[in-house]
Amino acid sequence: LPSTILCRAEFSRRWCTLQDGVLSYYENDRNAVPNGEIKVEEMVCLLRPTTRRRPGSPSPPSRRIESTFEVYIESERLYLFGLESPDSAREWLKSIAKSFVHPRAEELLALDFQRIGRLRYKGGLSLERAQEGWFALAGSVLHVCSEAGERQEPLQLHKLQELSFLGVPALRWGLAAPPAEAGLAGRTLYIQGERRLDFLGWVHAIQKAAGSSGDNLSEQQLTESDVPLLVDRCIDYITQCGLTSEGIYRKSGQNSKTTSLLEMLRRDARSVRLKEGEHQVDDVANTLKRFFRDLGDGLFTGRWGQDWLRATALEDEEAKIGEYRRLLGTLPTVNRATLKALINHLFRVQRFSGENQMNTHNLAIVFGPTLFQTDGKDYKAGRVVEDLISHYVKIFNVNDQEMKKQQDEIMAIMKMREAASSGTQQAGDFICTVYLEEKKTEAEQHVKIPATMTAEELTFEILDRRKIVMKEKDYWSCFEVNEREEAGR
Repeated sequence: LPSTILCRAEFSRRWCTLQDGVLSYYENDRNAVPNGEIKVEEMVCLLRPTTRRRPGSPSPPSRRIESTFEVYIESERLYLFGLESPDSAREWLKSIAKSFVHPRAEELLALDFQRIGRLRYKGGLSLERAQEGWFALAGSVLHVCSEAGERQEPLQLHKLQELSFLGVPALRWGLAAPPAEAGLAGRTLYIQGERRLDFLGWVHAIQKAAGSSGDNLSEQQLTESDVPLLVDRCIDYITQCGLTSEGIYRKSGQNSKTTSLLEMLRRDARSVRLKEGEHQVDDVANTLKRFFRDLGDGLFTGRWGQDWLRATALEDEEAKIGEYRRLLGTLPTVNRATLKALINHLFRVQRFSGENQMNTHNLAIVFGPTLFQTDGKDYKAGRVVEDLISHYVKIFNVNDQEMKKQQDEIMAIMKMREAASSGTQQAGDFICTVYLEEKKTEAEQHVKIPATMTAEELTFEILDRRKIVMKEKDYWSCFEVNEREEAGR
């Protein structure tokens, strides 16, 4: 596959060929002896940078060079090639990748990858021995193919529960994967690098892909239920600490603290932990509102926003609910999941309107202009939010079990806060969900766990609640399992 490699200021012009598993480069097309060569079997990683600038040159976006690709080899060397057109660069990269990637992993070649290569990894139930696998990073999805040619479930990097660089060099993360998609409620994957140069490139690329990448909802770090982690963090904190806070969402927090917190959450919500005493409820509430107001395409999207507003004119209540449900189905997955999470939260907030003075109407006045990104003069935006909260159960098809679970969680939180305000709660107390014999909604109990409680005491507490009498030869065990079911004891 002969071609002329482009010579830019930092490049040297070379005539290159890819033949019989060897990439050779010559002074020109008349030379018979190559200046150098790269054996495909020595390659460990191929990279197509999204942008390339000249060293030390602050080139504007319009002058970015996209027609480059990189080749990493086992001896810790990096080769950078550039061509006159992106199409030529892609053709070269595709041809080299086809020779480089093992036939068992050739499925990865069909991906629009930014980086592809081989690494050692441990994961699932096989943590004793590291095996070599083929990895391809395409957008925010990491694809893995084992040395035996088995294609692993794609890893949605936006949904990582944890990502840590161990510096060995090794990389570890925990992935929150829905059971229906991966067959596991969660898994931990360790990636190991034998060569520092290409491995650090993988680390940087994965960290970048796992972070938020833009202003739209789908570009945010996500929970396994497709809700932006930023939204989930704020809602969870306000549920724990602010349900009874007077004027919640109506009062403005400090602008500087809101700006700082929003920047941190946008950068990496996964690493942010909101703590009572360190963060004020109104600052967190203001952060959530600003996030929605600044969304690139809005929560209701530019395409469907006006349809939501027009639905308020329907006089028949059932017809209006039906239209809202239809419009809900038109939203992208992340927008739909986020809207449900937010309205569910506001539904909870208004149930404490006696304490927080924020009934459905007051919340709608605040969130209507925020979610529709308007100046507040059009009453229809507030009317949509008021309708969504008032008819939350019907519009979002919430069943009795979901409602009961929400009520139990709220009651548990309120009891804990009452205990804290009266001084009867000890430091270290927390609310825990406990299941008796099987993980089903009807078998769960929300229990306040003091720091001094033993497993035996917890077991007896649950048995007493369910009115189960211990017999002489009965043996009960208590298992602690982390949220993603990755570990237990």
